[in-house]
Amino acid sequence: MPNRREFDHIGGFNFRVEIEGVIADAPFASVEGLGSTTEIITFRDGSDVIERKRPGRTSYPNIVLRRGFANRTELWEWRKKVIDGKVERKSGSVIIMGDDGETEIVRWNFFEGWPCNWQLYGLDGDRHDALIEEIEIAVEKVERG
Repeated sequence: MPNRREFDHIGGFNFRVEIEGVIADAPFASVEGLGSTTEIITFRDGSDVIERKRPGRTSYPNIVLRRGFANRTELWEWRKKVIDGKVERKSGSVIIMGDDGETEIVRWNFFEGWPCNWQLYGLDGDRHDALIEEIEIAVEKVERG
């Protein structure tokens, strides 16, 4: 990669999203929710004066994707299946790309995802912004690939 050193910080603006079986021509403007949280279970043994802590269950937040509305139907159709009671779970990836836009630096893979929310933002007669389409995906696991 030109002009990039191993220890340089990676910009949060050059990324790609892939969702199994969903064609997403319009690039996403933002991704939120890549993370994990582990419950803390506290306990004391006998006459212990110290509260002990151990890990409990791990959970993953929903992933929120936003892009300019391009009148494409693939995300809405996936969401509509859930509304109709036919949940179609998919895996996907959020990929951080290098400065050249071609080289993959790192990816996070999500599993058993299904759209739990879809929204359209930006309808306002006084604004000149683009419409924004947002889809929220409930996931069961996220791994760094």
